[in-house]
Amino acid sequence: MNALSFVIVGHIDHGKSTLIGRLLYDTDSLASDKIEEVKRASAEKGRDTEFAYLLDHLEEERKQGITIDTTQVFFKTTKRPYVIIDAPGHVEFVKNMITGASQAEAAVLIIDVTEGVKEQTKRHSYFLSLLGLNQVIVLLNKMDLVSFAKERFDIVKADIGEFLKSINIEPNLYIPISAINGDNITRKSEHLKWYQGPTFLESLDTLQSVPPPADKSLVLPIQDVYKIKDQRINVGRVESGTIRQGIEIKAVPSGQVTRVNSIEKFLDETDLGVAGECIGLTTTDSVFLDRGDVLCLPGAEPILTNSITATIFWMSKRGCARDEKLTMRCATQQTSCKIEQIGKRINSSTLEIISENAERIEDLEVAEVTIKTKRSISIRDFNDVQELGRFVLVRDEDTCAGGIIAIANRKYE
Repeated sequence: MNALSFVIVGHIDHGKSTLIGRLLYDTDSLASDKIEEVKRASAEKGRDTEFAYLLDHLEEERKQGITIDTTQVFFKTTKRPYVIIDAPGHVEFVKNMITGASQAEAAVLIIDVTEGVKEQTKRHSYFLSLLGLNQVIVLLNKMDLVSFAKERFDIVKADIGEFLKSINIEPNLYIPISAINGDNITRKSEHLKWYQGPTFLESLDTLQSVPPPADKSLVLPIQDVYKIKDQRINVGRVESGTIRQGIEIKAVPSGQVTRVNSIEKFLDETDLGVAGECIGLTTTDSVFLDRGDVLCLPGAEPILTNSITATIFWMSKRGCARDEKLTMRCATQQTSCKIEQIGKRINSSTLEIISENAERIEDLEVAEVTIKTKRSISIRDFNDVQELGRFVLVRDEDTCAGGIIAIANRKYE
């Protein structure tokens, strides 16, 4: 059975890494030497066993006490395997959080009940909404610090529930927990008898897997081309659909049509490639493909356009003015571009509309924009094929924005 991936998000210090560490510890998913390493690291800090060290394994993170990068952990229950993505909560590392969330099928939002809903709580929730994640479990953590009071749980639940409703997220469950002590993580808590719902572990098995992209039409962005003897082996990752020996394929943007002569996989003889696999292929004709080309089935081509309507999140302290030169990267495609129009500018924490028809966008703002690219690129709606429906904007080799494609205007020659 395929693994279900979910991301854990929330404000800094609300307990994401501790939650994962406790979950792995309570389910005997850790090697004994790893447990001893964590106990030793905790003792050196003069603390009880600190489960967050299981995830925050980088020395810099231990010094700062914050999660810097996304971390993936593999885990399974009796029902299925999981990929757990721990995303950083600190505002400075928000681009890594977006990367983690974009890979997930579901999300877990964790909130410290002593602090309640904070700025990063709202910002991360908004990202989940933008990314179309509609399976969300809300964990209200550190219940031990409020004497497991139902009243405090109800107050924070109502607060976050109102905000989530405003961004069209309806959580699957709200669960009171104490991650550090293990209450309601893998076992029912004696301190929370007023809560009759599932534990966090049980709640994971209620999530639904996203239908496999293999059921969709073929999309294969070319990453590189290798010349071996007299063969050109075109290499890339199948983002959706399937590709097999003998089928007719079309290359975008060139429009060249050919047939697949062979499918090449490392140490594997096969005539088939499916979504999620990295493959090489040769063609029956002398078709010259290059990095950035997209292979598809004739009649099921992605949209080819040089004008894109999208929602972007600006992640650079230096803002961006209209018509400023940038670089767009979408899958393996790259082209220079500029933001031709800035519509609504939105505060990503409060969702307040700052302005409309703006001249620039600033750090940590969301904006509805129209982007003009120097050359046409192949795109799809984000909810159809994620890899062709999301992009990053780069300035001076720094990733300054991430975007989700909402509407594309086809370019007619």
